[in-house]
Amino acid sequence: MATPKPGGDAKNQQLNEHTTDNTDQFLTTNQGTRVNDDQNSLKAGERGPSLLEDFIMREKITHFDHERIPERVVHARGAGAHGVFRVYDDRLAAYTRAAFLTDPSAETPVFVRFSTVAGSRGSTDLARDVRGFATKFYTQEGNFDLVGNNMPVFFIQDAIKFPDLVHAVKPEPHNEMPQAASAHDTFWDFISLMPESAHMIMWLMSDRAIPRSYRMMEGFGVHTFRLINAQGKPTFVKFHWKPLLGVHSVAWDEAQKISGKDPDFHRRDLWEAIENGQFPEYELGVQLVAEEDEHKFPFDLLDPTKIIPEEMVPVQRVGKLTLNRNPANFFAETEQVAFHVGHVVPGIDFTNDPLLQGRLFSYTDTQLIRLGGPNFHEIPINRPLPEVHNNQRDGFMRQQVNPGRSSYHPNSLGGGCPFQAKWSEGGFRSHAEKIDAHKVRGRSRSFFDHFSQATLFFNSQSPAEKLHLQNALAFELGKVETVEVRERMVGILTQIDMGLATTVADALGLEVPEVPEQPVNHSIPADGDPQDYQPVAAKLELSASEALSMANTVKDTIKSRKVAILTADGVVTANVEAMQAALAAEGAVGEVVAPRQGFVEGDDGKDIPVKNSYLTAASVLYDGVYLPGGTNALVLNGDAVHFLNEAFRHCKPIASDPAASDVLEATYFAGSLHPGCFSGADVNALAQEFIAGLKQHRFWEREIPGPIPA
Repeated sequence: MATPKPGGDAKNQQLNEHTTDNTDQFLTTNQGTRVNDDQNSLKAGERGPSLLEDFIMREKITHFDHERIPERVVHARGAGAHGVFRVYDDRLAAYTRAAFLTDPSAETPVFVRFSTVAGSRGSTDLARDVRGFATKFYTQEGNFDLVGNNMPVFFIQDAIKFPDLVHAVKPEPHNEMPQAASAHDTFWDFISLMPESAHMIMWLMSDRAIPRSYRMMEGFGVHTFRLINAQGKPTFVKFHWKPLLGVHSVAWDEAQKISGKDPDFHRRDLWEAIENGQFPEYELGVQLVAEEDEHKFPFDLLDPTKIIPEEMVPVQRVGKLTLNRNPANFFAETEQVAFHVGHVVPGIDFTNDPLLQGRLFSYTDTQLIRLGGPNFHEIPINRPLPEVHNNQRDGFMRQQVNPGRSSYHPNSLGGGCPFQAKWSEGGFRSHAEKIDAHKVRGRSRSFFDHFSQATLFFNSQSPAEKLHLQNALAFELGKVETVEVRERMVGILTQIDMGLATTVADALGLEVPEVPEQPVNHSIPADGDPQDYQPVAAKLELSASEALSMANTVKDTIKSRKVAILTADGVVTANVEAMQAALAAEGAVGEVVAPRQGFVEGDDGKDIPVKNSYLTAASVLYDGVYLPGGTNALVLNGDAVHFLNEAFRHCKPIASDPAASDVLEATYFAGSLHPGCFSGADVNALAQEFIAGLKQHRFWEREIPGPIPA
């Protein structure tokens, strides 16, 4: 197969060669034989037994019986999209020889898969969970996979603990419950015995674990990698994805309700945005650290439970990722795509992060069982753009045809082909790192500060974010039946923040130790001295980091946001049309919700198309609500009143016309002014106030003094 031409369409060209369009085609068997009757099996008489010779039915049913493949052990539920990446300039040429990171004229095709971690393929999108953010770059030098998450750290420091972590968070083995949830005994039992998880737990209990959209969450490479320049000089690097729509979340009560109303919420949001031309965009950021500065930080760059605060090393935004096409077939692309942190190109290399080192083994091993053998790289979505030339042969489902006698190297019968490539010819060469150490099972003492960055994260949150985090811990630990596990976790929390520990303990009916407890680290070898494995004293001087709070995110757009316009017969048509026009001008959409689907009659007799009825819609599926004039009939519609109450509870912006005051009086928030609630008879002026409110995403301050928190 010829190598596709460079550019953003290169991968599309390659995929098109394997795409079949059934339009205006005859139905055939898998062997190409045209089928005359696909409605009836072959029988001995119309009421007789089916015949074994019916090769058409046997082929069809046999294929159906084998259509399912093993789902991923983690990250089983996901959604994917195609796109392109382009670097802004050549500034990284001083640090890496990777062409796609240094050539601003090159447009690199990508495929991105977002996912939850703990749940099965059929679980909800809105579980409290880490989100996977995996990107496959189809570069002209081969595939590079940046396999990250929406959180920059992880639960464990060493990959040998990964099976334990996953076993702990998965449904408990005796009853297979709960699904896609960490709120149960085995998870918190494990976490309470692993102080190194403290930082990650702060992220998991924060609003980062319930994002508004895949399009509104950050991505991180988690590990420290190396960039290698043309002279072979290394530089440490951490990778970031920064969404141009900002970083936003939903409320926990809202997340639970979305799971019931639309468990495909994130999938649908991504799909519809791309179909509507509102392409998700993210900037690639890098934090660069010179190799000679590796030990200048109060933490270890190789520790995957630590970040480099942006105040210490700023994130440089070097390029943009745009997702512009949905998959043509979910299984063929999103389900069969195979990511691996070991898929790198010249100019990118690894570090000795012990979690990264284990992932370098695990990903390929996983694909072997999930995709049926060693040839998963030949599945179209996984194929690199350059031609593949090596001596790997055979195996299940081999597609490449390799002529010639030699399948080994060195050889003379094949002319020595395929040749090894020099560094100057684009050959990958591992960084020559000097190693002088004993072979041991152990960890560096520089990994033992488990709490200072957890405290940094908590201190960096806004008051609303702290409230949500406290409530999340109280919710999760409140589901834990074993009191000793709850008590151990309160002890862990005393190491992070005494106020946090006190609030959570009070919700659980527990006492807080007067002196912060020194937790026992159970992740030590049998012959180890526990004193040698105690967490070291906090030593991070930075007290807070602006980048860690979503309160400081971008709030300058409402592109792709959805607003519910609540209506009934007699609604003021001019109000509806003016609000829809104002929202559309900002890239948002106003969807009409009414007591019935079809049309609602406006005050001028005009039929207004209805998107959803109060039966099929819910406030949790929208970013804001508008109540136009002429809708006082809704005062008798309990679903409409609940729609407003729930939107208020979740701190969403609400706009209303004074002529709909009867409906507002029926809500529990009537009678006083509230942040994020706008009212005015001039619909154009009201629309501008409302749009400014929508840009703020939520008015979380409403929940703090309010009687009904979100």
